[in-house]
Amino acid sequence: MNEFITQLNDVLWSYVLIVALVGCGIWFTCRTRFVQFRMVGEMLRLLTESAVDTVKGTKHISSFQAFAVSVATRVGTGNLAGVATAIAIGGPGAVFWMWLIALIGSATAFVESTLAQLFKKRHKDSFIGGPAYYIQQGLHKRWMAVLFAVLITLQFGLSNNSIQANTICGAMQEAFGFSPVWVGVALAAMALFIVFGGIQRIARVSSVLVPIMAVGYVVLAIVVIATNIEHIPHVLKVIVQDAFGFGQIAGGGIGAAMMNGIKRGLFSNEAGEGSAPNVAATATTTHPVKQGLIQALGVFTDTLLVCSCTAFIILISGLYQHPELNGIALTQSALQSEVGAAGPVFVAVAIFLFAFSSIIGNYYYGEANIRFITPSQKVMTVYRICSAGVMVMFGALASFELAWNIVDFFMAFLTACNLVAIVLLGRYAFRLLDDYRKQKKQGIKEPVFHRSQLPELEDEIECWE
Repeated sequence: MNEFITQLNDVLWSYVLIVALVGCGIWFTCRTRFVQFRMVGEMLRLLTESAVDTVKGTKHISSFQAFAVSVATRVGTGNLAGVATAIAIGGPGAVFWMWLIALIGSATAFVESTLAQLFKKRHKDSFIGGPAYYIQQGLHKRWMAVLFAVLITLQFGLSNNSIQANTICGAMQEAFGFSPVWVGVALAAMALFIVFGGIQRIARVSSVLVPIMAVGYVVLAIVVIATNIEHIPHVLKVIVQDAFGFGQIAGGGIGAAMMNGIKRGLFSNEAGEGSAPNVAATATTTHPVKQGLIQALGVFTDTLLVCSCTAFIILISGLYQHPELNGIALTQSALQSEVGAAGPVFVAVAIFLFAFSSIIGNYYYGEANIRFITPSQKVMTVYRICSAGVMVMFGALASFELAWNIVDFFMAFLTACNLVAIVLLGRYAFRLLDDYRKQKKQGIKEPVFHRSQLPELEDEIECWE
């Protein structure tokens, strides 16, 4: 069964999604006039913006909190175990393709998150939205919206949480010898406590954990890179040469490098997968474009910063040439070779923070989409138990290969469904971006959007009075 899923994943990723992801990324980059590069300064400015008091009695989620929750799901096992897996299987060249998919994919992230803000709906706690909502309201295809809601629940709420737990347990066993069973039990108990507290508790926890885990890991990586600065030119040369099939060191050729780099890059930064828009929709802001810009920045933060840190540590160590090392074990061994016995311990603690914050963020994606399908509290309770309890325990006990294969399988279908939707609806994101830029040129510091500016959608947009 595991071998069959592996072969099916290779077909899906080799012939369908790589072309679609790269093609859509290039199209959105050109159509938005390189928004991800031209508006970096505005992205950074928006992070400090507080939640706007547009609806009295609403528990607001600020732009930074929405950014933190989305980064919490992006910055996880993909940055430590995923990068290591891509390099181990596809060679150093996989890093180049991870960078490429992040650079062009950030434009895709901008479009999908802007659309999520445009079509968001009011919810008792804050706002709610995402691809299922913009598919139904923008395309008027209920069946497609429900399909997406089911796929993202299977991918993030269930299978993705298993891979996070699998990596945490592997790291804890490698560093401390802890049994995966007991680590899984502890993880499930903590996750259940948090997810029953709702998005406000998730946002508060993520806004604390994300800065701590990201800054700590990046600082350590910078120290390692700085002490090995003389090796960086060689590392960059190896990455570029291997990306295009010249002189492979770890084997696999250009095809393996490209497929594994893009696949693990998407798992890490989620640009185009349709996940981040679910939390982007919860933010309270004055213009949909603001959250689109912030989510585009999240892709850069994830891949160009955190993933690159892991990649450089592994390539500097040279341990990627050892076929017996893969996943989190490769990252831990690489760090140990640079900083000593404390390396595996640090990675174990870091992966706990990275992956645990991803577990609670992933859970919310499923919750938002289950609410789209049904208002039943019984269904929601069953989902919470399955997501934070059952699947966390499954991941703790499952094999490394099975856990990743299941994730790749659902990720392929989920991404394909979302890409179709945002290509068809992208024109609205482009018009919103033009309006935002126009207001900024007029000297308006905080652009404001009103639904009357899109008269053909005025009846479909619930918010933005």
